[in-house]
Amino acid sequence: MTLIKNQHIVVAGAARSGVAAALLMKRKGARVFVSDIGAIATEHRVKLEKAAIPYEEGGHTDKAKNGDMLVLSPGVPGDAPIVRDYKNAEKQVVAEIEVASWYCKSRIIAVTGSNGKTTVVKWLADVWKRAGRDFLLAGNVGTAFSEVVDQTSPERDLILEVSSFQLDHIDRFRARVAVLLNITPDHLNRYHNQFEEYIASKMQLPGHQTKDDILIYGYDDPVVKQQVEKLSGIPDSPTLFPFSSEAEVPGIFLCNGIIRIQTDRFNEEVIHMKQLALPGKHNLRNGLAVALAARICEIDKGPIRESLSRFEGVPHRLQKVREMDGVTWYNDSKATNVNAVWYALTSFNRPVILIMGGRDKGNDYSELATEIRKKVKAIVAIGEGRVAVREQLQGVAPVIWFAESMQDAVQKSYMKAERGDVVMLSPACASFDMFESYEDRGLRFIQAVMTL
Repeated sequence: MTLIKNQHIVVAGAARSGVAAALLMKRKGARVFVSDIGAIATEHRVKLEKAAIPYEEGGHTDKAKNGDMLVLSPGVPGDAPIVRDYKNAEKQVVAEIEVASWYCKSRIIAVTGSNGKTTVVKWLADVWKRAGRDFLLAGNVGTAFSEVVDQTSPERDLILEVSSFQLDHIDRFRARVAVLLNITPDHLNRYHNQFEEYIASKMQLPGHQTKDDILIYGYDDPVVKQQVEKLSGIPDSPTLFPFSSEAEVPGIFLCNGIIRIQTDRFNEEVIHMKQLALPGKHNLRNGLAVALAARICEIDKGPIRESLSRFEGVPHRLQKVREMDGVTWYNDSKATNVNAVWYALTSFNRPVILIMGGRDKGNDYSELATEIRKKVKAIVAIGEGRVAVREQLQGVAPVIWFAESMQDAVQKSYMKAERGDVVMLSPACASFDMFESYEDRGLRFIQAVMTL
């Protein structure tokens, strides 16, 4: 464990994770200073002031540059000037989850991937709850690791959602069970538009595991499969268990429609795929990952079956909002990259009016062309990314309209929709151009739909 007592530690970024890390390190005896390039939210300022932690906002001054170590909130890019300053001075730069892991007493079950990770960690939590197992749920899912680490114990599992941003500056953070779902282009604006850099970030999770650990990975994802093949030749690499809906693999797979686990320890049927509660091939794969992770963690098949057949999913992910006059409205605001929208479109065999756009992340919308040609009768484009949506999909979708607000987008969709259609908010973009978060965007969509 890194000793931080009496060390002068600077935290860059005063959002939820950064403030939680600052509070944790103050409790552990460090001298902490928090610096944010923007404004600090009132609720976070109150927490810092209550803990007597000094802070600054509106830019990093010299006060932020003289720490012994820099801790990064996930929102701070790795090439930010303050990060370069610390690296040039050969001082340690670490992520919030790295710091929290130094004090973690629980077995960590960590999930990452471009799509599905929130669904999977909440699905795992549902299994653990049905099994009567003690657990904590944290990470990118909404509660910072640093907030709950003092509650960890050997008898309590920690289910952790980790994003690429959180993995960028880990050192000894290690998951006993890691789940790598998929890797598709996302956040490329953060990674110099280099997909390889983003891949390397995701692979930090299994890259820090040892032979005593387990990696569950998406065999059907070509990037994941290629990266894991490289990993398998490295000494002291983790034990590998694939999941697949396409092939019979030494992990979990489909056999005549039945989910089957076949490993060195298990050889058993779990449930028929038709009994899964959540629709779509992507959720079938998510369910396979959940079932395998739970079984490897010694949870009986009963609670696993119960959860697979009853779990209702997460808000803002293909969430049915309303059916009116034969038109069904879906909120998929959590679809913040192109691949997530592709998954959403493959879930329907009905005409779709697609509301998309927002803060573009270097997206290639043409990857949606095949599904759009088959299913989409109109696109309603919103936000900063709407021009890019139109430029890349002109001639692919029959109609592309611009909307000035979520209310306007819903009204335009309502005017175009006919009985039997689906209207879906599935943006493929970040929300921060118009909304506080993807949750805020989804709630505004729901409000607009419910007032029709």
